[in-house]
Amino acid sequence: MVKVRPFKAFRPKKEIASQLSCLPYDVMNSEEAAAMAQGKECSLLHITRAEIDCPPGTDIHSQTVYDMAVANFAKAKANGWLRQDAEPCYYVYEQTMDCRRQCGIVGAASCDDYRAGLIKKHELTRPDKEEDRMVLTRHLKANIEPVFLAYKAVPEIDAIVAKTMKNAPEYDFVSEDGIGHTLWVVSDRKDVSDLQRLFAEKVDATYVADGHHRTAAAGRIGEEFAAKNPAHRGDENYNFFMAVHFPDNQLHIMDYNRVVRDLNGLSEADFLAKLSEVMTVEKMGSEPYHPSRLHEFGMYLAGSWYKLTARPGTYDDSDPIKVLDVSVLSDNVLCSILGIEDLRRSTRIDFVGGIRGLSELSRRVDSGEMKVAFAMYPVSMAQLINIADTGNIMPPKTTWFEPKLRSGLFVKSVDNDVD
Repeated sequence: MVKVRPFKAFRPKKEIASQLSCLPYDVMNSEEAAAMAQGKECSLLHITRAEIDCPPGTDIHSQTVYDMAVANFAKAKANGWLRQDAEPCYYVYEQTMDCRRQCGIVGAASCDDYRAGLIKKHELTRPDKEEDRMVLTRHLKANIEPVFLAYKAVPEIDAIVAKTMKNAPEYDFVSEDGIGHTLWVVSDRKDVSDLQRLFAEKVDATYVADGHHRTAAAGRIGEEFAAKNPAHRGDENYNFFMAVHFPDNQLHIMDYNRVVRDLNGLSEADFLAKLSEVMTVEKMGSEPYHPSRLHEFGMYLAGSWYKLTARPGTYDDSDPIKVLDVSVLSDNVLCSILGIEDLRRSTRIDFVGGIRGLSELSRRVDSGEMKVAFAMYPVSMAQLINIADTGNIMPPKTTWFEPKLRSGLFVKSVDNDVD
């Protein structure tokens, strides 16, 4: 069973919560971050993307940037933009998007649980991104952005969340991307105690939905700080990291689509002929085609949308990886026909999150930037959990979760000298 404990969050004052909070650091580049922070002196982007306050061209992984992040974090606390709660609390965080909502519990997850495999992953991490988040955490001595975890829903936890949401919220605003963000503080001591007990008794594992690099970095920070502490017990701040825990039945995974620059030397007719050996191919016209079930794909080529259906024998529904449509497409089309063998490193392929819509696929093909696009049927939470439970790893760029967690509504210290 997992350990999820309350903590004393650093949080913004109510009146600046919408200005201080921001999108996660990894969904933007430096120029976009600078534009988003324009006119917002208190924005968390001055910490998470501190290069925006450094001379143009500064290496984003340089000591200069990390030093600026430390200075800006100290400034945020000194100015009262981020203030620490007096008592350890849990927090209920609700996000609303297109009439859909998800309600998670903000709490401190255990580095020991991550090392023991109780916090399960489904993706590989890139060493450079993992190292960057680890170095930033080391300098700030804080988890500045949360990890997005899922757990199998527990009715008793749901009941405490529902009870908390009857109170007046601490924050309630709509961000510039149209997402609603509402936060409640769980300060009732019995509710706090019950939540900690329920996670320990009812939740046998949690699953990294979004934030594999932050989770891995937190685990490494825990080990690093423990090695420097001869009196390490395991309950220190550095051995826990900030996460939002969502019940699996509230989460929605969007499609993660593919666009390819060329047809590997094939003519359009030859490509369609080879494709028809592994897929049934039906021309649908100019309207975007959304796949409606597993092993069905949309394809945009030369101004037309096609419906593709994988032929029997091209997939294995008994294998947790081979059943995934990203695997079916990769094995039978991207690799075998188009010659793209390494999705992580090939410059001939790009990936488009479902939040952008299928019109983004046709736009990139019509512009001449790409030659063909594939629309995917989304992975389910059940598939994700099955893959994590069986110790498997999903192919690259398989899951796209929306909405993204807002950064800055809560920050957790990993300094053992800070309560």
